[in-house]
Amino acid sequence: MRRAVKISVTEKEKETLMRWSRGKRTAARLVLRAKIVLLASEANENLEIAKNIGTSRHTVSLWRNRFADKGLSGIEKDAPRGGRKPREINQASRRIIERTLQGPPANATHWSVRTLAKELKVAPTMVHRVWKANQLKPHKEKTFKISNDSQFIEKVIDITGLYLNPPERALVLPADEKSQIQALDRTQRCLPLGKGYCATRTHDYKRNGTTTLFAAIELAEGKLIGTCLPRHRHQEWIKFLELIDRETPPELDLHLIIDNYGTHKHPKVKRWLKRHPRFHIHFIPTSSSWLNLIERWFRELTDKRLRRGAFKSVKELVSAIMEFIAAHNREPETFTWTAKADDLIAKYRRVRAVLDKYRTA
Repeated sequence: MRRAVKISVTEKEKETLMRWSRGKRTAARLVLRAKIVLLASEANENLEIAKNIGTSRHTVSLWRNRFADKGLSGIEKDAPRGGRKPREINQASRRIIERTLQGPPANATHWSVRTLAKELKVAPTMVHRVWKANQLKPHKEKTFKISNDSQFIEKVIDITGLYLNPPERALVLPADEKSQIQALDRTQRCLPLGKGYCATRTHDYKRNGTTTLFAAIELAEGKLIGTCLPRHRHQEWIKFLELIDRETPPELDLHLIIDNYGTHKHPKVKRWLKRHPRFHIHFIPTSSSWLNLIERWFRELTDKRLRRGAFKSVKELVSAIMEFIAAHNREPETFTWTAKADDLIAKYRRVRAVLDKYRTA
């Protein structure tokens, strides 16, 4: 009768096997192999070991013989398996990468795993592995817009200087208008949140008019100054400036950070600013709304009050916005700017260099 190979282990090997067999973070396959070898070292037969630990006789025989041949290293790692030759895999990987980077297919905007696999006559799983290994994501796309403002660098230095080192005896107020806020009502009643299901609302809606929110945030304490007006012409902008003038201490200078919207540069607005010398206007670069911190608060308003709201009239919408501002001002929170001008300018130059490279290619 054929007998199983005898197993003998040293004290050091036994200590390692015991640690593997009890380790909570050890791979399950290694725990099983360690138990097999430990039982085999006690002169147990393969069938007896298999019944003891709930596996097959073939598995016990495999790892018993592997340990007898190679010791601990024989059970710690799997033996090399068959498969395609590395050279073939490398060639296929190069083809996948090159074709992905050459551009999309003729009849689509981007490659998918299956369309590229069909094009190159390889397995879709191989395309997926190569994309993952090389961080290629043709199914994803990001949007961007780089400023073409000829004074971009000077304006970035000016705005970040106000954020990081605000002047003494002055208030810094990022300001803007959020125009065309729609009073949307749902066509059917929304259902509330419940156990096992989320809140619901209809995909369609009924328009009940619009309003424009004029807002400025005082960065030192986070207080909001805001009002809603039907339109957003230069007349309304002047009314908003007058509101800021009334609600801020008269002895302090006011540094307003605003965008390049036409009403902000209207001749009548300029004349009003000349009559109120404590107002100092700082224009952000074109296509750089991320430099204006009031936009961050506008996102708070949209996410927390507007997007999932239902408003039967403009009056109801305005009331909701003003209540949101009042709640903010009861416990004001400001936004802290941390990005330095040098870092922003360096990133701008890198992106500009890449765009110029592709423009000349």
